[in-house]
Amino acid sequence: MKRDLVFITVIGKDQKGIIARISNAVFKHNINIEDLNQKIMGGYFVMTMLADISDSPVTIQELKKELAVIEEEMHLRIQVQHENIFKAMHRV
Repeated sequence: MKRDLVFITVIGKDQKGIIARISNAVFKHNINIEDLNQKIMGGYFVMTMLADISDSPVTIQELKKELAVIEEEMHLRIQVQHENIFKAMHRV
């Protein structure tokens, strides 16, 4: 079974509900969270999520649009990047 992976990164002032909002957004589109790392650094919330979108009916663009709403409401910076782009950018 082929996976179609995206990296979701979130940075912003720490506040309640960030992980809940992001994980609920991906869950409702049948996106599986493969890995998640989060940390609070000097009052800032920093999270990286690796998610498999292969079973999702939404495109990456549609997912970005939905996460942009959360980004604005919670005053965060959210980026969604396909694994292929991430690999190409970080190839040595």
